[in-house]
This record gives sequence, C-alpha cells and structure tokens, in this order.
Amino acid sequence: MSLSAIDLNLLLVLDTVLTERSVARAARRLHVTPSAISNALARLRTALGDPLFARNGRGIVPTPRAAELAPVLARALRDLDHAVHGEAFNPATTTRQFSLAIADAGQMVRLPSIATRLAAEMPNASLRVVGIDTLLAGGGLAGGEVDVAIAVGEQSSGMHLEPLYRERTVLVARQAHPLVGDRVSAKVLATVRHVEVHVAPGKGYRGLPDAYARLGIPRDIALVVPSFSAAAAVVSETDWVATLPASLVARLGPRLGIRSVQGPVAPLSLTLNLWWHERTQTNPAMVAFRDLIRRATAPARTRSPSRPRKR
Repeated sequence: MSLSAIDLNLLLVLDTVLTERSVARAARRLHVTPSAISNALARLRTALGDPLFARNGRGIVPTPRAAELAPVLARALRDLDHAVHGEAFNPATTTRQFSLAIADAGQMVRLPSIATRLAAEMPNASLRVVGIDTLLAGGGLAGGEVDVAIAVGEQSSGMHLEPLYRERTVLVARQAHPLVGDRVSAKVLATVRHVEVHVAPGKGYRGLPDAYARLGIPRDIALVVPSFSAAAAVVSETDWVATLPASLVARLGPRLGIRSVQGPVAPLSLTLNLWWHERTQTNPAMVAFRDLIRRATAPARTRSPSRPRKR
C-alpha cells in the first residue's frame, strides 16, 4: 500500500500507544477520547493488515509487526518534529561550524577575543573565518556560505545590521623615515607615495580620496594590497606611507617598527557593524553566535578610580 493512502496522523497515534502501552494513557497524552484512539487503531489495522496489539491481562502488547515499526516511527517523528520546530540549541554540546567574514585588521585585533569566548561557551563548536573579498565573491550573506560579517556599510534589503564598535584611522610611516617625523606637513605629504588597502576589489576607505582632495593634496598610490597587515609590512620597509586602523597599528606597530603620524588630513571615524541575513534572524544557534560576538567585541569598560576611605 502506498504511504499516501495512509493518514499520517494514524502513525502518530500508533507511536503514542506503543510508548504508553495503554489506550487510555495515549488518549490523555493526545487530548482525545479513548474511542478516538480505538477507531484510529482500527483504521491502521485495516491499512497494514495486522492486528498491531493483543490483550495481555489488563494491558496490551504489540505484535511483532508493531514492535518492528516502533523504533522506525519514533525516529521519523522525532526528525520531523525537529525539522518543523527546530532542534533545541545547546551551546555546551553543539558541534556546529559557524562562519564569520571580517577584514584582516579585525582578524588580528578582534578575532582572538571571539575565539576565546567560543572556546569557553561552545567548546565543541568550530569557526570558519573568511575575508570580505571571499564573502562578496560568494554572493554575500544571502549566498548562504557565511553566517555573519563584521564590516562597514549601510542598510540594504534583506539584511540586518547592528553597530558593534568604532574604529579610527591613522597615517603611518616607518620609524626611520627620512622625510616624515611625528608630524607631517601637507607639502611633504604630497611628495611621498602611498600604500592603499582594498579589502575587496575596488573597495578602499570611503572618504579618504575626498579628504585629500579637499585639502589639495595629491595622493600618489604606489601599491594596492588586499590586507591592512600587508600594507603595514610594506610601510615598515619602504619610504611609503599608509592609512590604517588605529587598533591594528597599536597591535603591530612596535613589532614592525611603524608609527602613527599627525598630518593635515583628519582621521576617518568608522562604525563597524555586525551584519546578518534575514534567513538566520530567528535561528537559535545564530542568535547565540551573534550575542557571543557582541560580548566579545564590546569596548572594555573603564573602571572609576576608587575614592579614598575616610578615616
């Protein structure tokens, strides 16, 4: 007999009676009358060609055919329930792989705290990190390959965003640069060459070219690289300069021998947002992962100085 000829609600009744081993208890669990359970079993007996249960004193026992169906029904109904309602998410036991898109500056500065929290709160989970160029090449967050992103940008259809933290830029040069000291004039800045970062094709710092143009300072681009860390490494061994995130310079500057420089161009102030697609808005695992990122990237709170005790 084709499965389409069987009312699937009858299989739920059978599973409940197999579990409870009682028509009366099955009726209470399903919030129906015992006669409704009996009628459902009668229809199943006809459909399957098997009595399904036999009397045994005051109770009932399944036939070999019903006993054979019991584990298959239980597993199928459990899987169907998970598919319809979503499986409960347990951070302590999940083995899920999460995915995050973030530029390399964030990978250097923010990722360690994200990884630390993930290890503590979701010890069996794993994390896949990609750059912004990989995210865009895969169709963005709508493509389904990446769960969340940390990036600049403006609201777009189907997307959710939430401000995470602020980042400012700094102009950097190597420690022993022959022309650039702790401060640099517009005249000198116009003579040096620049390293520019495009975290994705054609995507550099928005507003930086305009900031130079407003002051009439030409910007001679010597090199375009796909990462901030590559720009920092190049600046450390050339007489070129670059505009980089201040947090990255604080992390890498002492190691690479580069320093921030005060100049005529005002630093950019950028908001890094947490991005996710509508498709993951209500997923329990994604809700928990986004909350973990919020807490991991939250600015450290400064403690108020303690007041001296009165004697």
